[in-house]
Amino acid sequence: MSKLVVDNRKARFEYELLEKHEAGIVLVGSEVKSLRDGKVNLTAAWCQVEQGEMFLHGAEIQPYSHGNRFNADPTRKRKLLLKREEIRKLHQKVKERGLTIVPTKIYFTRGIAKVEIALAKGKKLHDKRDAIKKRDQDRERRRGDES
Repeated sequence: MSKLVVDNRKARFEYELLEKHEAGIVLVGSEVKSLRDGKVNLTAAWCQVEQGEMFLHGAEIQPYSHGNRFNADPTRKRKLLLKREEIRKLHQKVKERGLTIVPTKIYFTRGIAKVEIALAKGKKLHDKRDAIKKRDQDRERRRGDES
């Protein structure tokens, strides 16, 4: 059973998500407590491979309210834990196809923080407009069913 902490809905709007992977994340103690409080923002976050390791950039985990002066920097880069082969395959796809890797969710599974990352392709403006139109039509259809 997993407890969802944050869902990056903006990533689904901005990108077409192709394949998803689950990764562990390296955190310090006060960051884990902030995550449990839901004090995290993924809207400007992305993942990057550096020297054979995957890192999460731009994710903002607010300092823990009852923490001390040793709280970590809220926007520091955080290492993601994936198998070497998975990292290599993702890096290869990013290099050859011009894709990007974005975090879509952070959740706890059996007390361990996990990040769902997705290989993503940026949507064009007309694709975003289509998504908005479809969402509005679905909303209108649901309103019609309720009446």
